[in-house]
Amino acid sequence: NLDLTSLLICMVTSLFLGIVVARVHMIKNTYTKSFISTLVIMPILVQSVIMLVNGNLGTGMAVVGAFSLVRFRSVAGGAREITSIFWAMGIGLATGIGYVGYVLIFSAIVAILLTALYYSNFGNNQKVAERELKITISEDLDYPNLFDDLFTKYSHQYHLDTVKTTTMGSLYELRYHLTLKDQAYEKALIDDVRTRNGNLPVVLGKVATRTDQL
Repeated sequence: NLDLTSLLICMVTSLFLGIVVARVHMIKNTYTKSFISTLVIMPILVQSVIMLVNGNLGTGMAVVGAFSLVRFRSVAGGAREITSIFWAMGIGLATGIGYVGYVLIFSAIVAILLTALYYSNFGNNQKVAERELKITISEDLDYPNLFDDLFTKYSHQYHLDTVKTTTMGSLYELRYHLTLKDQAYEKALIDDVRTRNGNLPVVLGKVATRTDQL
């Protein structure tokens, strides 16, 4: 049994902490209004479901399974989105069983830590960078090991991903995956490659298949 006063305290706490989660998520981040609204309302929704479970272990496992089903049928998010979702769910779980004081302390610590991390340079690596390099060469060049000395000079590691012919077979397009030693070397690398491939097109860009995920 839950009295009205306790219920209101839990709901107000969930709403307040949901806003805190949304505000922390907005720090130096790109987001949509729908996702921010979801973070605000999620703690109350989870709290309501947990209160309906009322300590029943079997029903609790069913609720966890339902949450997992919804999560994995949705579009995969980045690390920050997943962190915010689990934080909001944790708030709802705590308020749903009445641990208001605990969740306030827990959320304050998490908010302070995340804010400090987002504003600091902790975890940033401004020099090492993954890049995708596309090089066009003429058909008379033997491409195996053609650029190995340059890649060894400017990168920690590299490998050839694909090779395809273009312009009716008169040109080859080589696609490499590089881990540069320093982003400042990008122009020097492009200039050296252009010198060796006869000033044919060279494209250096970010690796499209790598995203900020857990």
